[in-house]
Amino acid sequence: MTSTETGRTTRGRFAIVLHTHLPWVAHHGTWPVGEEWLHQAWATSYQPLFSLLRKRAEKGLRGQVTLGVTPILAAQWDDPYLLEAHHTWLGYWQTRAIGMAGARDIDRRTTGQREYALASAALTDFESHWSAGGSAALRALLHSGVIDVLGGPLTHTFTPLMPARFARDSLTAGLDDALRRWGTRPTGSWTPECAWEPGMESILAAAGVDHLVLDGPSLLGSGATTANAWLLGDTDVRVVGRDLEVTYRVWSPRRGYPGNRWYRDFHTFDHEWGFQPCRVTGHHVDPLQKAPYNTDQARAQVESDAHDFVDVVVRRLNELSTLTSDPLVVAAFDTELFGHWWHEGPMWLDRILDLLPTAGVQVIGLESAVTDPVGRVIPEPGSWGLGKDWHIWTDPHDMAERQSALAHDVLAMLDESHPRRHRSPAHDQLIRETLLALASDWAFMVSHDTAADYAHGRFTGHADAAHSIMDALRVGDVASASTRAEQAGQRDHPFGDLDARRFLR
Repeated sequence: MTSTETGRTTRGRFAIVLHTHLPWVAHHGTWPVGEEWLHQAWATSYQPLFSLLRKRAEKGLRGQVTLGVTPILAAQWDDPYLLEAHHTWLGYWQTRAIGMAGARDIDRRTTGQREYALASAALTDFESHWSAGGSAALRALLHSGVIDVLGGPLTHTFTPLMPARFARDSLTAGLDDALRRWGTRPTGSWTPECAWEPGMESILAAAGVDHLVLDGPSLLGSGATTANAWLLGDTDVRVVGRDLEVTYRVWSPRRGYPGNRWYRDFHTFDHEWGFQPCRVTGHHVDPLQKAPYNTDQARAQVESDAHDFVDVVVRRLNELSTLTSDPLVVAAFDTELFGHWWHEGPMWLDRILDLLPTAGVQVIGLESAVTDPVGRVIPEPGSWGLGKDWHIWTDPHDMAERQSALAHDVLAMLDESHPRRHRSPAHDQLIRETLLALASDWAFMVSHDTAADYAHGRFTGHADAAHSIMDALRVGDVASASTRAEQAGQRDHPFGDLDARRFLR
């Protein structure tokens, strides 16, 4: 038992899991999605997160955050074209800020000065820590012990809707890709969208996965708790559940911190310069009536919300202590929430990591948190999407059916036509385009009506490229298949060492 500063006593563990992912965007448009999407998240979420983690590593802190990084995002962090493009983007950010800082209006001038400081810091950070690629930046954190890492399938495919063979091979390839980039093969995996169905445990075990996190309802629905680790079915794969009560204190449309009136408003822009000059002010306030953002007021609110969150965690651990002697709370979020969506998010994250130990809460990485499973469980089917089911990814019926059919067709074509004894660039690109077409992002964007046309276009483009290569292979025209693959590869080239033979039966 540990005494807190407020005189209460608690004992328990807290793990925060950050899922870091964007789909492949290189050469697929710029604004408002496409490459602009990546650059915004890179500058405002990934760079600030890595910076605060480096500082915590310098203090000798360990196991602060469990960081899931999808292979497709890791590929973009290392891509020479995108590295150069991001450096240019940061410079453009700085140039726009200089322009706004020269405005006559005092609020605009203040915003420009603030953005100039942010852009200049991001440029320096990128040149110092990212210019050799994201893998170098992540390796430094990994070697310090400040993070645990989770791997995953190559392109964030919705596993329950994929052929088991395809899901297994994509996951194995993704973990091997992490080994090449980071020098270590992750033992933990992030299951895209926290999607689950019984039977997936065998896929995970076959790929060498040791542990993962699922959404809380999948465990609770099977009679398990989120307060401990469990073994999946008859395997040695360990699972923990996301605690929704704690997680939703942060990311809830009704009561989550990012919606506080003092925080920077994500949706209100100065369209001349492209910056966000206002604070939330109120949820029903017209954008033209929103008050200017004030850094000092926002910092004060961060401090208040950080203390509130620690109180929430302590109360939750006290509740869970009636179920187990060493309760665990896992909070899991998209990394892009911190910085990109919630400007003050990285500052808040840094503060809770400072405050939790002073309240008697052990901050722990996921790998350490799963060492003592309390029993076996087969979680209920589900996801972390709206409704906790699969409808987000199945409701675009045409897309879901086409994705499933494509996966089966490609595997059949691979078994039928691959020369096996040596690599085939046509088959390699066929697998690459298929993986890109099967990303869960496209159905999500359609279901939420966020850039639905872009999502439809991306899926269709990759699927058409795959079918074009298959059409040539089907008639034995290897030369034409190779030409079509080469043309597609000039645009879509992640995982250059991807060997289609690993997907053979």
